[in-house]
Amino acid sequence: MSMQKFFIFLSVFVYVSLGRLSGQQVNKNILDAEDAVVGASRLERYLDKLEGKNVGIIANQTSVFNNKHLVDTLLTEGVNVIKIFTPEHGFRGTADEGASVNNSIDEKTMLPIISLYGNNKKPNESQLQDVDILIFDLQDVGTRFYTYISTMTYVMEAAAENDIPLIVLDRPNPNGFYVDGPVLEDENHSFVGLHQVPVVYGLTIGEYAMMVNGEYWLSDSLQCDLTVIPMGNYKRNAIYELPVKPSPNLPNWESVYLYPSLCFFEGTIVSVGRGTEFPFQIYGHPMMSGDFVFTPRQSEGRRAPLLCDKECKGEYLKDYAHNYKRNNNQINLTWIINAYNQLKDKDDFFNNFFVKLSGTKKLQQQIEQGMTEDEIRATWSDDLESFKKVREKYLIY
Repeated sequence: MSMQKFFIFLSVFVYVSLGRLSGQQVNKNILDAEDAVVGASRLERYLDKLEGKNVGIIANQTSVFNNKHLVDTLLTEGVNVIKIFTPEHGFRGTADEGASVNNSIDEKTMLPIISLYGNNKKPNESQLQDVDILIFDLQDVGTRFYTYISTMTYVMEAAAENDIPLIVLDRPNPNGFYVDGPVLEDENHSFVGLHQVPVVYGLTIGEYAMMVNGEYWLSDSLQCDLTVIPMGNYKRNAIYELPVKPSPNLPNWESVYLYPSLCFFEGTIVSVGRGTEFPFQIYGHPMMSGDFVFTPRQSEGRRAPLLCDKECKGEYLKDYAHNYKRNNNQINLTWIINAYNQLKDKDDFFNNFFVKLSGTKKLQQQIEQGMTEDEIRATWSDDLESFKKVREKYLIY
């Protein structure tokens, strides 16, 4: 390791060194995310780094504290914010999953907004030529296939390539109380899975940035000049109720809690409730049995959801979510196994996206072979233990 890389790496650890939780398991509780002092609100820790600088901000509708957007706060403080970069779902968080997000102008601040989704996932040299420092502030939900960590990785890579310092403002991970799921196999690398980590990785977005940097996961083993502004009062074993929807189809804490398990259905013919009042809280299909009946509808400005206008039968999982204290800290595979077993058209049940979501071809094969959840979970254990050893190095809290 070069001396420059060593000092960049060391500076991150010194800056975020706080007392860690001892790692003992405690009962999960639902906390308001505002119970944690988010990194963005700790202005005294980073305003001086912005003085006299042209600042670019990676932000969206979740980049708020004290009921005010980070961009508005920094402009009020006299910071020279010159442009906004925004991820999937756009700056105001209204675009559908997978929908194109175009460059635009923010009507309130008149700042240019550059989309980091679609064909332009990484800021290019011309977009960064007048930027002196970057700030990243997005609310993650703690799963590998939620694309904000991929956006952050590409921002880190661009920052390293253009010698621009990056500040990551840490926020709670609402699924940070466990580590679970298959670890991604490198041949299944995609925007919904850039790194060889499990589906649920148990790190805040700041900790994840440190891991990407420390493990040399950027292209050409680059490291960026990274500073993480840690939170205060963060409790890793809590379920956080977020003050702002992280994306259009995660409207409440129940959907965020269920998301790591239900998102697998996005790679199948089964609906997870897009186009209903209960996205990522239900699952079903017209040919399934179940007590809960729903019909996905297309709403104005949205793409037609899977099984649009078709009556589906399945399961509403609100009660399961509300039993969070009794549930195991793990992904639930019983729902996708149940759906697969119910539907007769086995050949069409999975689509190509399933392997990208699961990060491995094995999970689909295991379900098709009739393996039980416990049998499938046993095949993850060695990889999970290896990952936990890597993860341990980057825990701030």
